[in-house]
Parts: sequence; structure tokens; C-alpha cells
Amino acid sequence: MLLFRGVMTSKRSIIIGIFIVSVLGLAFIQYQYLKVGLNLARVQFNQQMLISSKYISEDLATKNDLTFLLGKAITKDDSYFTLSLDSLQDAGSHYLDDFLKERIWGNGLEADFTFQLKTRNNEVLLSSPNHVVYDPDDLILYPVRLEGYLPQVNGAPVTLILEFTDLNSYFLTSLNGLIIPSLLFLLAIIGVVIWVLRSFYWQRKIITTTNDFINNLTHELKTPVFSIGLATKLLEEKFQEETELVTMIRTQNDKLKQHIDAVLELAGMESKKQVLPMQKMNIQEVLLTTAQSFATICTVENVDFQYQIPEEEIFLKGNPLHLSNAVTNLLDNARKYTNESTPKVFLQVAKDQKSLSIEVRDNGIGIPKSLHKQIFKKFYRVSEKDLHSVKGHGLGLSYVYQVVKLHKGKIKVSSEIGKGTSMKISIPLIHG
Repeated sequence: MLLFRGVMTSKRSIIIGIFIVSVLGLAFIQYQYLKVGLNLARVQFNQQMLISSKYISEDLATKNDLTFLLGKAITKDDSYFTLSLDSLQDAGSHYLDDFLKERIWGNGLEADFTFQLKTRNNEVLLSSPNHVVYDPDDLILYPVRLEGYLPQVNGAPVTLILEFTDLNSYFLTSLNGLIIPSLLFLLAIIGVVIWVLRSFYWQRKIITTTNDFINNLTHELKTPVFSIGLATKLLEEKFQEETELVTMIRTQNDKLKQHIDAVLELAGMESKKQVLPMQKMNIQEVLLTTAQSFATICTVENVDFQYQIPEEEIFLKGNPLHLSNAVTNLLDNARKYTNESTPKVFLQVAKDQKSLSIEVRDNGIGIPKSLHKQIFKKFYRVSEKDLHSVKGHGLGLSYVYQVVKLHKGKIKVSSEIGKGTSMKISIPLIHG
């Protein structure tokens, strides 16, 4: 068991490692997509700015109310307006700022910017309102060379410098429609995978605990089995003659011991993923012995038990002990839950060219159709009326299901309330 837990811990570490690498890889891919998106946004921004710069240059090339005001402000000519020179320049800055925002923002580029009107010698003629001097490395500049009216008024070339800061934040904001859903989906994937892994290891823990319980229980049962065997031997020596009662005690004690060994073996295979030891066998002999042994019990308990088993040899690849235990389990269930007044149990064995069918029928209380798939789960018991009048732990049918599955077979349930139950096993035969 310690080796099994060590293997599971190693597998868990590998799975967690793969999960972490996958998440990091997915995050890296998303980051690369983000970089591509930012580059595309920058290219689109530059294209839009070229278009906006063209319109700005054309609008400021002719004489109009705005360019006339700007011309007076950059030449510091306050003779036309009844304003001080500072007020004139301040008005020119505000009107030009409103004009530029209309042209740039109206073109879908709602990024914050400032501007400066400069001469060829970098002399600042006019600045945007509340202009802040930034580190040149933090600025992205878009110069617009002005032609026409303003250079003529100034008597020298004039350039409009558009200054943008922190464009990456602007681009990220514009990509929120892609970034936020990507992050949400990534978090959702991580959450679902963590939940699945936790559920998986929680179930593995339950299976480990269950197998520990079965191992402990079966080991504890070996002590009374040994005591019963010893007492039977003493009875045989005392009476000297073997009676039917002593024979039955010895036979059933041997069967109980086989059951315990089988459950231990099956629990070990379930936890260690071992392969069930198989051999070519004549299942007809196994089923006949099982039926005859069960008939003895039914005689004592006044149960009408009938069976039909072909006389010919039937060969398949299987495990005699586990197959016998599985059939015995079905017969015992049929006996326990059969009709109390007229108990009847029937075992029918048949074969065709491909498979062997083993059917166990009773005339008992039946099982609701909605629970037919549930009854093969470990520890599950039908909680209907008086079904729990028979004590048990819900391990029998789970054991049968595992044995049939390991033999590459199928088990089918047919049952109605008050009309009895039929359990039919189908197992492939050996050909040739």
C-alpha cells in the first residue's frame, strides 16, 4: 500500500507539473497575442494619425477665423483685438486645442495629447493649455508641417508638433474587449482543472480508504474462519462419523475462506492495477459445483432452487475462483430477496457461438428501474421499504461487476417491483 501511495504521489506530481507548464504556456501564448495586438493597434494608430494630420494641415493652410487668430498670436500682434498679448495667446491656444481634439478624437483616436507650434529653430510660438514638459523618451511625436497662411504671416516655416504620452495604456484600454475575456477564460480553465484534479484525488483517496477497510475487515474475518475450521475438525474427531451437518459447516467455512481471499485479491488488483490471473478453464464444472453447493443451502432453508446447466464442456479464459464467487453472490442475493412465502431461485446457463450467458432469476421484491445502474456502485444499497431488512455493506454487486468487467463481459439487470429480478452475465468464449 505504501508503494501504491508512492506511485500515486509521483503521478500526482507529474500531472501537477504538466498542468503548471500548460498554464504557463497558455499565458505565454496570450502574452504573444497581446504583443501582436499592440503592434497592430500602433500601426492602425499611425495610419489614422497620417489621415488626421493631412486634414489638420489642409484646414490650417487657408485664412479663416482660427488661422487669423493664431497668426496674431504667433506674431504677437495685439493691434486688432482689444486683448492683452497674454490673453490673445491664451485664446489662440484654447481654440487650436479644441480644433485639434475635434479632428483627432473625431477620427477615433481618443488619446490624450499636447501640442506646440514651433519654428525651424525650435522656437516655441504657441503651446497647448496647461502644457507639461515630459522626458523626450516618454513622448511620441507626430510633426505636422504647416503650409499656406501661417508660414506666410510668420515669415518662416511653422511646424505643429503633436505630443502623445503613455500610448501603451491607451492601446491596452482599446484592447480590453480581447484582454479581459481572455483572462476570464484562462482563469475559468484553471479553476475547472483544479476542481477536476481535486475531485479526482478525492475519489482516489476514498478508493484507497475503502480498500484499506476491506483489507482490514477480511483480515479480521480470517480469525473466526480459522476457529470454525478448528471446531469442525474437533467435531469430526468426536463423532468419528461425518454427518451432513458437519459436512455443510466445513464446506461453507471453506467457501467463506475462499471469499475472503478473493476479496483481498480483488482489492489488491483494484489498488495496484494488477491483471487478474486467467487460465483456460471448463466453466461447466465450476458452475455445476457452485449450483450443487447452493442447492444444499436451499434445502435447509426450504428455498425452491432449480438450475439448468449444459452437460457439455464449456471453455473460456477466466479465473475459476472469482467467477464462482460472482455467481454465488448473485445466487445468495436472489435467496435473500426472494418471495418469503414461496421462495424460488432459478439458475440458467446457456451458450451460443460467441459467448456464455449465466442468468439468475428470483420471484422477490424487485428493484426500481431507475436504480438498475446504481446497484453496482460500491457501498450502494437500495433504500426502498424493507430492502434493508437484509443486512449488508453494498459490496456484493460491486464485486460481481468488477469480476465480469475483468473477464471482458457484461452484466444486465431486468427487474420490476413485486415481480422479481433477473441478473444476466455474458462472457466471451474461447474459439478454436
